Amino acid sequence: MASELADASAMSRGRRRPAAAARRPPRAVAAPAQPHASISAKLARGVRVQAIDALRGAAICLMLIYHACFDLRYYRLIIADFEHGAFWLGFRALIVTSFLLLVGVSLVLAGEAGLSRRKFWRRVGIIAACALAASVGSYLVFPRTFIYFGILHCIAVASVLAWPLWQRPWLALSLGAAVVIAGLTVALPAFDQRALSWIGFTTIKPPTEDFVPLFPWAGAVLIGVATGHLMMGERFAAWRRWISAPRWLTWLGRHSLVIYMIHQPVLLGLLWVIYGR
Repeated sequence: MASELADASAMSRGRRRPAAAARRPPRAVAAPAQPHASISAKLARGVRVQAIDALRGAAICLMLIYHACFDLRYYRLIIADFEHGAFWLGFRALIVTSFLLLVGVSLVLAGEAGLSRRKFWRRVGIIAACALAASVGSYLVFPRTFIYFGILHCIAVASVLAWPLWQRPWLALSLGAAVVIAGLTVALPAFDQRALSWIGFTTIKPPTEDFVPLFPWAGAVLIGVATGHLMMGERFAAWRRWISAPRWLTWLGRHSLVIYMIHQPVLLGLLWVIYGR
Protein backbone atom coordinates (compact mmCIF):
# COMPACT_ATOMS: atom_id res chain seq x y z
CA MET A 1 0.00 0.00 0.00
CA ALA A 2 2.78 2.44 0.86
CA SER A 3 4.45 1.87 -2.47
CA GLU A 4 1.18 2.42 -4.32
CA LEU A 5 0.64 5.70 -2.48
CA ALA A 6 4.14 6.83 -3.33
CA ASP A 7 3.56 6.05 -7.00
CA ALA A 8 0.25 7.95 -6.98
CA SER A 9 1.83 10.95 -5.28
CA ALA A 10 4.63 11.02 -7.81
CA MET A 11 2.19 10.84 -10.71
CA SER A 12 0.09 13.72 -9.28
CA ARG A 13 3.19 15.84 -8.85
CA GLY A 14 4.10 15.11 -12.41
CA ARG A 15 0.72 16.31 -13.68
CA ARG A 16 0.87 19.58 -11.70
CA ARG A 17 4.30 20.58 -12.97
CA PRO A 18 4.62 19.47 -16.58
CA ALA A 19 6.70 22.51 -17.48
CA ALA A 20 9.31 21.71 -14.84
CA ALA A 21 9.58 18.18 -16.09
CA ALA A 22 10.02 19.43 -19.61
CA ARG A 23 12.84 21.72 -18.52
CA ARG A 24 14.81 18.92 -16.88
CA PRO A 25 18.01 18.12 -18.74
CA PRO A 26 18.20 14.58 -20.08
CA ARG A 27 20.10 12.12 -17.93
CA ALA A 28 23.59 11.37 -19.04
CA VAL A 29 23.90 7.93 -20.56
CA ALA A 30 26.57 5.90 -18.84
CA ALA A 31 29.45 4.91 -21.08
CA PRO A 32 29.69 1.17 -21.79
CA ALA A 33 32.11 -0.60 -19.50
CA GLN A 34 35.49 -1.39 -20.95
CA PRO A 35 36.23 -5.11 -21.43
CA HIS A 36 38.97 -5.04 -18.82
CA ALA A 37 37.37 -2.56 -16.41
CA SER A 38 35.73 -4.93 -13.92
CA ILE A 39 38.64 -7.35 -14.00
CA SER A 40 41.18 -4.57 -13.51
CA ALA A 41 39.19 -3.21 -10.56
CA LYS A 42 39.18 -6.59 -8.86
CA LEU A 43 42.88 -7.07 -9.51
CA ALA A 44 43.61 -3.61 -8.13
CA ARG A 45 41.87 -4.61 -4.91
CA GLY A 46 44.21 -7.57 -4.58
CA VAL A 47 41.80 -10.27 -5.73
CA ARG A 48 43.72 -13.22 -7.16
CA VAL A 49 42.53 -14.94 -10.30
CA GLN A 50 41.74 -18.43 -9.09
CA ALA A 51 42.00 -19.94 -12.55
CA ILE A 52 45.66 -18.95 -12.80
CA ASP A 53 46.39 -20.31 -9.32
CA ALA A 54 44.68 -23.58 -10.25
CA LEU A 55 46.65 -23.90 -13.49
CA ARG A 56 49.89 -23.18 -11.66
CA GLY A 57 48.89 -25.73 -9.05
CA ALA A 58 48.35 -28.32 -11.78
CA ALA A 59 51.85 -27.58 -13.13
CA ILE A 60 53.21 -28.04 -9.59
CA CYS A 61 51.56 -31.47 -9.41
CA LEU A 62 53.18 -32.51 -12.69
CA MET A 63 56.54 -31.24 -11.42
CA LEU A 64 56.21 -33.25 -8.21
CA ILE A 65 55.48 -36.41 -10.19
CA TYR A 66 58.44 -35.80 -12.49
CA HIS A 67 60.91 -35.10 -9.69
CA ALA A 68 59.62 -38.01 -7.60
CA CYS A 69 60.40 -40.33 -10.50
CA PHE A 70 63.76 -38.62 -11.01
CA ASP A 71 64.66 -39.18 -7.37
CA LEU A 72 63.57 -42.82 -7.53
CA ARG A 73 66.00 -43.30 -10.40
CA TYR A 74 68.70 -41.52 -8.38
CA TYR A 75 68.23 -44.18 -5.70
CA ARG A 76 68.18 -46.84 -8.45
CA LEU A 77 64.67 -47.91 -7.63
CA ILE A 78 63.40 -47.44 -11.18
CA ILE A 79 64.94 -47.36 -14.64
CA ALA A 80 64.15 -44.26 -16.68
CA ASP A 81 66.00 -42.29 -19.35
CA PHE A 82 65.32 -38.67 -18.44
CA GLU A 83 68.11 -37.44 -20.73
CA HIS A 84 67.06 -39.07 -23.99
CA GLY A 85 63.66 -40.74 -23.59
CA ALA A 86 60.96 -39.07 -25.68
CA PHE A 87 58.32 -39.46 -22.96
CA TRP A 88 60.39 -37.86 -20.20
CA LEU A 89 61.71 -35.10 -22.44
CA GLY A 90 58.18 -34.29 -23.55
CA PHE A 91 56.92 -34.45 -19.96
CA ARG A 92 59.58 -32.00 -18.84
CA ALA A 93 58.90 -29.66 -21.78
CA LEU A 94 55.20 -29.60 -20.86
CA ILE A 95 55.98 -28.65 -17.26
CA VAL A 96 58.50 -25.93 -18.14
CA THR A 97 56.26 -24.48 -20.84
CA SER A 98 53.30 -24.37 -18.45
CA PHE A 99 55.24 -22.48 -15.80
CA LEU A 100 56.75 -19.97 -18.23
CA LEU A 101 53.47 -19.26 -20.02
CA LEU A 102 51.89 -18.53 -16.64
CA VAL A 103 54.77 -16.19 -15.82
CA GLY A 104 53.83 -14.12 -18.87
CA VAL A 105 50.14 -14.20 -17.97
CA SER A 106 50.97 -13.14 -14.40
CA LEU A 107 52.97 -10.18 -15.70
CA VAL A 108 49.86 -8.93 -17.49
CA LEU A 109 47.70 -9.40 -14.40
CA ALA A 110 50.28 -7.62 -12.27
CA GLY A 111 50.40 -4.74 -14.71
CA GLU A 112 46.61 -4.47 -14.79
CA ALA A 113 46.62 -4.43 -10.98
CA GLY A 114 49.00 -1.48 -10.98
CA LEU A 115 52.13 -3.25 -9.78
CA SER A 116 54.72 -0.61 -8.91
CA ARG A 117 58.30 -0.71 -10.14
CA ARG A 118 59.53 -1.24 -6.58
CA LYS A 119 57.29 -4.26 -6.05
CA PHE A 120 58.25 -5.68 -9.44
CA TRP A 121 61.95 -5.54 -8.66
CA ARG A 122 61.27 -6.97 -5.21
CA ARG A 123 59.59 -9.98 -6.82
CA VAL A 124 62.43 -10.40 -9.28
CA GLY A 125 64.92 -10.15 -6.40
CA ILE A 126 63.12 -12.89 -4.45
CA ILE A 127 63.12 -15.20 -7.48
CA ALA A 128 66.79 -14.44 -8.17
CA ALA A 129 67.68 -15.20 -4.54
CA CYS A 130 65.82 -18.51 -4.76
CA ALA A 131 67.65 -19.28 -8.01
CA LEU A 132 70.96 -18.68 -6.26
CA ALA A 133 69.87 -20.93 -3.39
CA ALA A 134 68.95 -23.65 -5.90
CA SER A 135 72.42 -23.38 -7.43
CA VAL A 136 74.12 -23.65 -4.05
CA GLY A 137 71.92 -26.52 -2.90
CA SER A 138 72.35 -28.49 -6.10
CA TYR A 139 76.13 -27.96 -5.93
CA LEU A 140 76.19 -29.61 -2.52
CA VAL A 141 74.38 -32.68 -3.88
CA PHE A 142 75.56 -32.72 -7.51
CA PRO A 143 78.88 -30.81 -7.61
CA ARG A 144 79.63 -31.85 -11.18
CA THR A 145 76.17 -31.17 -12.59
CA PHE A 146 74.84 -28.41 -10.35
CA ILE A 147 72.14 -26.04 -11.62
CA TYR A 148 73.69 -22.82 -12.91
CA PHE A 149 70.79 -21.67 -15.12
CA GLY A 150 67.59 -23.52 -14.35
CA ILE A 151 63.96 -22.53 -14.47
CA LEU A 152 64.16 -19.94 -11.66
CA HIS A 153 67.14 -18.26 -13.30
CA CYS A 154 65.21 -18.14 -16.58
CA ILE A 155 62.08 -16.77 -14.91
CA ALA A 156 64.03 -13.96 -13.24
CA VAL A 157 65.81 -12.84 -16.42
CA ALA A 158 62.84 -13.38 -18.75
CA SER A 159 60.56 -11.40 -16.43
CA VAL A 160 62.87 -8.40 -16.68
CA LEU A 161 62.97 -8.72 -20.46
CA ALA A 162 59.20 -9.19 -20.84
CA TRP A 163 58.00 -6.56 -18.34
CA PRO A 164 58.37 -3.57 -20.74
CA LEU A 165 56.14 -5.43 -23.22
CA TRP A 166 53.24 -6.34 -20.96
CA GLN A 167 51.04 -3.73 -22.64
CA ARG A 168 52.08 -4.74 -26.18
CA PRO A 169 50.68 -8.22 -26.78
CA TRP A 170 51.27 -8.37 -30.52
CA LEU A 171 54.88 -7.31 -30.22
CA ALA A 172 55.38 -9.78 -27.36
CA LEU A 173 53.80 -12.56 -29.43
CA SER A 174 55.98 -11.80 -32.46
CA LEU A 175 59.19 -11.62 -30.45
CA GLY A 176 58.22 -14.70 -28.45
CA ALA A 177 57.67 -16.76 -31.59
CA ALA A 178 61.00 -15.54 -33.00
CA VAL A 179 62.83 -16.47 -29.78
CA VAL A 180 61.30 -19.97 -29.77
CA ILE A 181 62.10 -20.59 -33.44
CA ALA A 182 65.66 -19.29 -33.10
CA GLY A 183 66.25 -21.32 -29.95
CA LEU A 184 65.06 -24.53 -31.61
CA THR A 185 66.84 -24.08 -34.94
CA VAL A 186 70.12 -22.25 -34.27
CA ALA A 187 73.03 -24.21 -32.78
CA LEU A 188 76.55 -22.76 -32.57
CA PRO A 189 79.59 -24.43 -30.92
CA ALA A 190 80.66 -21.10 -29.42
CA PHE A 191 77.64 -21.27 -27.06
CA ASP A 192 78.59 -24.67 -25.65
CA GLN A 193 80.83 -23.07 -23.03
CA ARG A 194 79.17 -22.41 -19.68
CA ALA A 195 79.75 -18.67 -19.86
CA LEU A 196 77.43 -18.40 -22.87
CA SER A 197 75.29 -21.55 -22.72
CA TRP A 198 72.63 -19.88 -20.54
CA ILE A 199 71.69 -17.78 -23.57
CA GLY A 200 70.91 -20.88 -25.65
CA PHE A 201 72.04 -21.97 -29.15
CA THR A 202 74.09 -24.86 -27.72
CA THR A 203 74.90 -27.89 -29.84
CA ILE A 204 74.73 -30.26 -26.85
CA LYS A 205 72.99 -30.11 -23.49
CA PRO A 206 75.44 -29.02 -20.80
CA PRO A 207 76.05 -31.38 -17.85
CA THR A 208 73.60 -29.83 -15.40
CA GLU A 209 70.57 -31.09 -13.49
CA ASP A 210 68.25 -28.38 -14.82
CA PHE A 211 68.87 -26.31 -17.93
CA VAL A 212 66.40 -23.66 -19.15
CA PRO A 213 68.25 -21.23 -21.45
CA LEU A 214 66.71 -17.97 -22.63
CA PHE A 215 66.48 -19.25 -26.19
CA PRO A 216 63.94 -20.79 -26.66
CA TRP A 217 62.34 -20.64 -23.19
CA ALA A 218 62.09 -16.87 -22.74
CA GLY A 219 59.87 -16.99 -25.81
CA ALA A 220 57.27 -18.88 -23.78
CA VAL A 221 57.11 -15.99 -21.29
CA LEU A 222 56.57 -13.48 -24.10
CA ILE A 223 53.87 -15.66 -25.64
CA GLY A 224 52.35 -15.84 -22.17
CA VAL A 225 52.04 -12.03 -22.21
CA ALA A 226 49.94 -12.25 -25.37
CA THR A 227 47.95 -15.10 -23.81
CA GLY A 228 47.26 -12.96 -20.75
CA HIS A 229 45.77 -10.21 -22.90
CA LEU A 230 43.64 -12.75 -24.75
CA MET A 231 42.35 -14.10 -21.44
CA MET A 232 41.59 -10.60 -20.18
CA GLY A 233 39.70 -9.76 -23.37
CA GLU A 234 37.55 -12.86 -23.00
CA ARG A 235 37.04 -12.18 -19.27
CA PHE A 236 38.62 -15.58 -18.61
CA ALA A 237 35.63 -17.30 -20.26
CA ALA A 238 37.75 -20.21 -21.45
CA TRP A 239 39.22 -20.69 -17.98
CA ARG A 240 36.10 -20.64 -15.82
CA ARG A 241 36.16 -24.37 -15.27
CA TRP A 242 39.39 -23.86 -13.33
CA ILE A 243 37.74 -21.35 -11.00
CA SER A 244 35.84 -24.19 -9.35
CA ALA A 245 39.02 -26.25 -8.93
CA PRO A 246 39.69 -27.80 -5.50
CA ARG A 247 41.05 -25.42 -2.90
CA TRP A 248 44.17 -27.50 -2.38
CA LEU A 249 45.04 -27.03 -6.07
CA THR A 250 44.74 -23.25 -5.92
CA TRP A 251 46.69 -23.33 -2.65
CA LEU A 252 49.54 -25.09 -4.42
CA GLY A 253 49.46 -22.42 -7.12
CA ARG A 254 49.59 -19.57 -4.62
CA HIS A 255 52.61 -21.07 -2.87
CA SER A 256 54.39 -22.46 -5.93
CA LEU A 257 57.76 -20.82 -5.22
CA VAL A 258 57.95 -22.13 -1.66
CA ILE A 259 56.91 -25.61 -2.80
CA TYR A 260 59.52 -25.55 -5.55
CA MET A 261 62.25 -24.65 -3.08
CA ILE A 262 61.46 -27.32 -0.49
CA HIS A 263 60.04 -30.25 -2.45
CA GLN A 264 63.33 -31.77 -3.58
CA PRO A 265 65.01 -31.72 -0.14
CA VAL A 266 61.84 -33.27 1.28
CA LEU A 267 61.62 -35.99 -1.38
CA LEU A 268 65.30 -36.84 -1.25
CA GLY A 269 65.25 -36.76 2.56
CA LEU A 270 62.32 -39.14 2.73
CA LEU A 271 64.00 -41.58 0.37
CA TRP A 272 67.20 -41.35 2.36
CA VAL A 273 65.32 -42.10 5.60
CA ILE A 274 63.49 -45.02 4.01
CA TYR A 275 66.38 -46.59 2.13
CA GLY A 276 69.35 -45.20 4.04
CA ARG A 277 71.55 -44.60 1.05
